[in-house]
Amino acid sequence: MTVFIDAMGGDNAPFEIIRGAVSAVRELGAKITLIGEEKLIGEELKKQGEQGIDIIPSTQTIDMHEDPVMAVRKKKDSSMVIGAGLVKGSFSDAFISAGSTGALLATALLYTGRIKGIQRPAICTMFHLDKPIAVLDNGANADCKPEYFVQFAKMGSAYISGVSDNPRPKVGLLNIGAEESKGSALYKEAHELLKNDDSIDFIGNVEASAVFSGIADVIVCDGFAGNIFLKASEGAFKLMMNMLKDSFYANPLTKLGALLVKKQIYAKKDMVDPKTYGGSPFLGVNGTVLKAHGNSDALAVKNAVKQAITITEGKVLEKITQFI
Repeated sequence: MTVFIDAMGGDNAPFEIIRGAVSAVRELGAKITLIGEEKLIGEELKKQGEQGIDIIPSTQTIDMHEDPVMAVRKKKDSSMVIGAGLVKGSFSDAFISAGSTGALLATALLYTGRIKGIQRPAICTMFHLDKPIAVLDNGANADCKPEYFVQFAKMGSAYISGVSDNPRPKVGLLNIGAEESKGSALYKEAHELLKNDDSIDFIGNVEASAVFSGIADVIVCDGFAGNIFLKASEGAFKLMMNMLKDSFYANPLTKLGALLVKKQIYAKKDMVDPKTYGGSPFLGVNGTVLKAHGNSDALAVKNAVKQAITITEGKVLEKITQFI
């Protein structure tokens, strides 16, 4: 397989993106093709001493501040548009970009296309706890219809079954309470549809505080709630790490304690750190497209490549096609 990477997308492009690609080649044995400004990429690869990465030149870049749809339609020679088109219909290749989420979603819809039968693709974020937990949608669809939740559940289930040894993932509906009567009219109707679909192992409503307990393998929600949940989780994680750091560096005795548990703390940190999972796939598009965090560094890029390989080797795209 080939992993195509948008070298020009993201806050740290192109240098951290290129370094991450080099790490992926050397540590993962991945086959990488970078898309972007040919001269700049070539010079950086030469500095890195890497000759095993191909380059596809592009003359345009989609900036974060641009209107996503307009930019995608006008900049057909951008690194993002080229990459999305290259993986259309491919079960073996993948495309990664740390550029604008809105632009990447528009690009995936226009140039990669949707899987037949999918009404709305969803952004899926993976949390690596004692077992993988997928949460979707994380921002692609702020406004949803009840039937979208059913498709999110099926795509999330296909994803988990593809990247783990779980053949029938448990699905929960993110809600304000565990009781069946909780939630808005939208969520109540979605609950009913999920409950009556025998192809889904639906366990009912799940409160945000219970998501990380592992009660469900797949958590579904609309993109508005999902994005808030994701950003709140990231903020809480950063706050927790800062509080631990302050406590450990309070005095010589706590510093000694920090040295004793440092390894264990960093192992737990990696479970929820966005850099660990690297990228979030757009499930429902007709190709493997991953959105890397906007401030991705080389480590995050390398892990996004690892995630892309896992998705393709797990035949997630085929599983979604069969599930819908």
